[in-house]
Amino acid sequence: KKQDKKPFPSVKRKPFVANHLLNQIEKLNAKAQKDFLKTWSRASTIIPSMVGYTIYIHNGREHVPIPITKYMVDYKLGDFVPTRIFPKPNSKKK
Repeated sequence: KKQDKKPFPSVKRKPFVANHLLNQIEKLNAKAQKDFLKTWSRASTIIPSMVGYTIYIHNGREHVPIPITKYMVDYKLGDFVPTRIFPKPNSKKK
């Protein structure tokens, strides 16, 4: 007997959004005002209700402002803020 195929776990799993961030977004949506949010939660997924807000995301040293657009939905917040500083090539003079 063949068993019915089940969808992959990622299809039926809800996206992770930190509780404090979700609560702040719901409060701002209820007031109908577009304001900024500050978060340390880089693992949170961008959901459609976040579109239009500017979220300050922590990169390990400071909070970097990122305006959220509709093309960013389903990505993680940390994908848009690099945590490392890449060295610039030096011009060596002889």
